[in-house]
Amino acid sequence: MKNFDINEDPHRRYNPLINEWVLVSPHRSKRPWQGQNETVTSDALPEYDPTCYLCPGNVRANGMVNPDYESSFVFENDFAALKQEEIAFEENKNETFFRAKPERGISRVVCFSPKHNLTLPEMPAEAIENIIHTWQKEYTDLGNVDYINHVQIFENKGSVMGCSNPHPHGQIWAQSSLPTEVEKTQNNLKAYFDIHNKTLLEDYIKEEMKLDERIVVENDHFVALVPFWAIWPYETMIVSKRNVSKITDFTETEVTDFAIILKQLTTKYDNLFETSFPYSSGIHQSPTDGELHPEWHFHMHFYPPLLRSATVKKFMVGYEMMGESQRDITPEKSAAVLREQSNVHYKNNS
Repeated sequence: MKNFDINEDPHRRYNPLINEWVLVSPHRSKRPWQGQNETVTSDALPEYDPTCYLCPGNVRANGMVNPDYESSFVFENDFAALKQEEIAFEENKNETFFRAKPERGISRVVCFSPKHNLTLPEMPAEAIENIIHTWQKEYTDLGNVDYINHVQIFENKGSVMGCSNPHPHGQIWAQSSLPTEVEKTQNNLKAYFDIHNKTLLEDYIKEEMKLDERIVVENDHFVALVPFWAIWPYETMIVSKRNVSKITDFTETEVTDFAIILKQLTTKYDNLFETSFPYSSGIHQSPTDGELHPEWHFHMHFYPPLLRSATVKKFMVGYEMMGESQRDITPEKSAAVLREQSNVHYKNNS
């Protein structure tokens, strides 16, 4: 019987954040690719696009005119997934198969920059700091609404991720319930904290920094790494080194370091295949239900779909949909590949 080799043999890895497993099949990364190839959008974007509904001074779909904003700009989503109106509802507690209940909330769009042709890695760190300050204000303002118990800050970057507009922007969905993924994380964070009186991620990143196998980049206050249990080929997570539960707990020095590591990580993404690297990213932090949540530890997920090149994407199909998540390239290999990328954006090398 051969000895187990984590770099060569199929195995499962446990994700303590959501109490789920992922199948890792490192030997499959050598298989030839004859599947779907994405079309890469390589057209240079203008700094201002008169047809873009997010550019300064332009008219949006609802007839509103954007101000001539000079940094970040926030507005109520014209096609909001959530509505603010309170709806009368009486739950049928005897219902087994057809349970439903209204969900109340607020959806906002955050334009990162007035320049249509910029993305986070191409912005100066000072501009990213401004975005972080905007996130802090929105988290506070929305979290103070009496029926809002969770504020989700996220970005979908690239048409591959379903982003309908290339103008640099993210979204915020604030709602009365904890979303499913957040609730799973909440339950596992609390279970760990109740036993150890420390946050799960506080202990986890200490072990990761000792091993130094999956860390991509770090600074005094944050570490960006490929999680041991990562699902996507180049999935990463930024975690605060200090135990803070929410973005509004940051010191100004931490805001600066968060901006720097955001720029460095997303630059490495772009440099990997010399393309504007698509991803979905989102911040996980304490709920806004008015309760103390010492179990929460600030972190930000990045889920990028690219697998082998700018045109080859990882699909979650078949076994992933019917069994459990699966990946071929190991997290350790992904971290090494990302770590080797320059902190200077490839567009600035020409």
